[in-house]
Amino acid sequence: MTPSRILRHATHVLLIYAGALLFGLVAHWLGFPLPWMIGAMVFAAGVRLAERPLPVPGQTRQIGQILVATSVGLSFTPAAVSAMMSLLVPMVGAAILTIALGFVVAAVLMRLTRVDVITAALASIPMGPVESATLAARHNVPAGPVIFAQTLRIMLLVVLIPPAIVAIDGSVRDPVAALGAMEWSWTGAGLLGLAGVTGAVAAWAVGLANPFFIGSLAGAAVAAALSLPITAYPYLVLVLAQVFLGVWLGAVFDRELLRRARGFIPGAILASALMILLCSGMGLGLTWLTGQSWQVMLLSTAPGSVTEMALTAKILEEGLAVVTAFHVIRIFIILPFAGTIIGLTARLAARWGLHAP
Repeated sequence: MTPSRILRHATHVLLIYAGALLFGLVAHWLGFPLPWMIGAMVFAAGVRLAERPLPVPGQTRQIGQILVATSVGLSFTPAAVSAMMSLLVPMVGAAILTIALGFVVAAVLMRLTRVDVITAALASIPMGPVESATLAARHNVPAGPVIFAQTLRIMLLVVLIPPAIVAIDGSVRDPVAALGAMEWSWTGAGLLGLAGVTGAVAAWAVGLANPFFIGSLAGAAVAAALSLPITAYPYLVLVLAQVFLGVWLGAVFDRELLRRARGFIPGAILASALMILLCSGMGLGLTWLTGQSWQVMLLSTAPGSVTEMALTAKILEEGLAVVTAFHVIRIFIILPFAGTIIGLTARLAARWGLHAP
């Protein structure tokens, strides 16, 4: 690549992030929680829907995940870890029930859109766009509708759940104050980042699912549990992380994806809303069973979007470790066994003659 092309590419990337920051500033002015992520996501989706290129480096998502995961890992103090152990059974139960609810939603999606059972299951069980697309290719079903449904549910979660909970809670006057007011030092922030990168590399080396979030979270959590002198990052670092993740998420939602899923879209919207409602009902039920607040349980049982739900708990200054642990347990139950779950579904569908209605 010639120097002039490198300069044009760099200018293009800078303009993209400048636009994302501008939209984030508007979201901040409007009082949204996670304003930089929501604003960046809306901007990136708009660019892609206009069929304009969005050549941002893929590593920015990984950087954003590491920064957010390590920030969340700060809450895993010895006292918090001890308190979470009493919730292990509800965590596992919630993960298994989420899979069951995914199949309920898949049955509704089959009825609404007339897709096959494998497509419906991959679109409905919270497992992430990349993982579900990989399984779609393995089972010879179209990946477009699956990616669309998984991405749509995450976008709805980010746009709807944090603002709704913060608004109903009513105790948060400034949604970004909790993120901006955390004490930090250069050495403490550097040590936190080092712990996160070490955990991410270790998780990637052993092949864990979502290593840049799970591994970084584990590294920071171990450092916090050992009472090492780690601190939060400066708020501008979290702003950068939100922008990175928001641009990546919005960039997935392009016009070609909409074309491939055109007849599938209305059913996917209804199915995503149904999944969110069912998981919210589960969260309210767990509020009664566990004694945790309804805010914490709704964030804990949201079907996906661990990064955004954890940040919302951080904004509320309540139950951050619990919310994160619920999501991590679900990830470790669903992702490693997703292939087995879908494979068994395919075999049962073939045996029982289940096809799209």
